[in-house]
Parts: sequence; structure tokens; C-alpha cells
Amino acid sequence: MEKERQIFIAGTRGSKLALAQTDWVIAELKKNFPEISFEKKIIKTTGDKILNSPLSKIGGKGLFVKEIEEALLAGEVDFAVHSMKDVPAELPEGLEIFCIPRRESPWDVLITEYFSLRDLPQGATLGTSSLRRSAQIKKIRRDLEIKPLRGNVDTRLRKWREGQFDAIILAEAGLKRLGIELPQAKRLTLSELIPAVGQGALGIEVRAEDSQIKVLLSAIHCEETALCVTAEREFLRVMEGGCQVPLGAYAWIENNRLFIAGFVSDLEGERFYRAEEEGRPEEASFLGEKLARRLLKMGGEEVLKEIYGGTQ
Repeated sequence: MEKERQIFIAGTRGSKLALAQTDWVIAELKKNFPEISFEKKIIKTTGDKILNSPLSKIGGKGLFVKEIEEALLAGEVDFAVHSMKDVPAELPEGLEIFCIPRRESPWDVLITEYFSLRDLPQGATLGTSSLRRSAQIKKIRRDLEIKPLRGNVDTRLRKWREGQFDAIILAEAGLKRLGIELPQAKRLTLSELIPAVGQGALGIEVRAEDSQIKVLLSAIHCEETALCVTAEREFLRVMEGGCQVPLGAYAWIENNRLFIAGFVSDLEGERFYRAEEEGRPEEASFLGEKLARRLLKMGGEEVLKEIYGGTQ
């Protein structure tokens, strides 16, 4: 029989945001299990090492999780704290996302001195390296000059403050978790920008057979968030989406109904397909798959074939 552990190690990226997220998870666990010790182990991922290229150019899936998963499989850490939007649809054998705590804000925010996206001057520069964000922005404001923007939250804000961009887009959850309040941050609505799959949610990955850590993590799991993220990730799985494809999905529960909105687009936001589905919360996976198949039929399949060069 496995000996009861009193110390558990969390694997995390080393960015300020990743550490804030891991500290939040540990603090929540400590509230429930004050007698248990939790430590952090910082692991540098491929996505952290390559900062001068857009993620869509680097290619591959799991750029921010692969090395942490390897440490988990090797027993160097007991659980891994990820941003769910970084977690690929398929996980390595022997690992599972066991716990999804309550979701922080899923929305994107536009950071600019101007009043709104529509008030940006003709030809203004907007910073983002996300194809999902740029395709949706191009659909609304084709005149804007979209420039790549990588780096952590502080770096992106510094570049905006220095005047390198008239506006940038960040995830509101990151600002909230870092305790950053910006009067220039304007929340973008679902009709303007559909979030990334899993945006604002954390996923805690464990070894499938590790029953001890599962008992602890059960205390901070949020089933409503998990159902919504399940729908979104099933959408992602069917779409076979990575960083190279502009797509997004967001699910929410209202009056005991689960709604999911999603889109897929070509790189320029010209052929843009958007739809919604709704059903019972327990049908989360089915609804995510249904939405994806509907968008593929609408024209998404052709878009994906072109983006992947006929390999889809």
C-alpha cells in the first residue's frame, strides 16, 4: 500500500501569471488541508523559450505543457497547474485533467486610450499574436494594422505604454489574477470576440493512478466550470485545432441549460463561420461536438484543409 504523503509538489511555468495561478491553487488547497505541505517546481516549456516568433509559426501542440507533463510522468511533480487554453485536446497516456476550479473571467479586454474598438483611428496598430483574436478583429475593423505581440503580461503592457501599439488585447483573467486594474481596459463582448477554448479556467493535471492527490483536488473542483470546459474542449478536439487555426468557443450555463458559441475562420477573417448550440448541461460533450460538426459543414472544413495544406 502506498505511503501517505504529507508534501505535494506542483509543476508550473515560471511566468508571473503561472506562479500566481499556482499560488492560488495551493492557497485553496491549504484552506481545506492545512496539515498538508505544498511546494512549487518551476519548469521551462518550449513556449517560454521561444519569444521572438508567433505561436502559430512555432507549430505543434502543447507548447506550454509538454515539459511539465514529462516531469509529471517521471514523478518529479505530483500535479501540474495549467491555463486550460494551453492544454491540447489529447493528453499523454497515463495523465488526466482531474480538477477544474471555478473559472475566472473568460473574456478578452482591449487596452487602449480610445473609447472602444470602433473608435480606434483608421490604420491604428493593434498588438496580438493570436490568430483567433486577429481574425475576429479583422472581421470588424479590416483597416487596422495588426502586429505580433508576445511576452508576459508585464512585457505586453510595457510595449503598449511605450507607444509601440495604439491598442493591445489581453485575457481579462490574467489581469485579475495578477491584481492589475487598468481604467483603459475595455471588456470585449461575445459578439465581438469569442474567447479561446478554456480561457479563464485552470486545469490541474495528475497521474491517472494517483488517488491521494485526487482526494485533495476534489475539494476545489467546480463541476459547472468543468462541464462548460468539457463542451469547449470537445469542440476543439473535433475541429483538430491548434495555434495555426483561428477558432474559439465559449460555453456557459443559464437556467439549467448549457449554451456554447463558437467560430472558425480563415486567417484574414473573410470566410468566417459562427454558430451556437444549446442543450442540457449533462450533454456537454455532445453539444461541443455538434457545434464543431455544424461549423465544419458550413465551410470550416475547407478552411482547415487550406490552412493545414491539405493534410486535414
